[in-house]
Amino acid sequence: MDAARFEEIVVDELDQLPDEMVDRLDNIVFVVEDRPEDGSLDLLGLYDGLALTERTQYGMGELPDRIIVYREPHLAQCDTEDELRDEIHTTLVHEIAHFYGLDDAQLHELGWA
Repeated sequence: MDAARFEEIVVDELDQLPDEMVDRLDNIVFVVEDRPEDGSLDLLGLYDGLALTERTQYGMGELPDRIIVYREPHLAQCDTEDELRDEIHTTLVHEIAHFYGLDDAQLHELGWA
């Protein structure tokens, strides 16, 4: 699957997320990249920023936080477009949860990791 089609699916899945999850997202961009810097196929997404729970005086000229969705790892793990959509959805929820300050242990407890 080419990058443009993959990005369309990411946007579609973002649009499917509940308003309560995305309404408070502030100063954040969603980015699609082919692979993580180390070239691995193990990492599906990454939250790069400062979680809401760690912010004090935020919002005065900071660069936006980023949620990165990695295309090639997703494609390597999914055989069908339905599987791909499910995995992208899960990745987005997982990384957005990090924005809100949930760590991996909490995500596992909630069944989101």
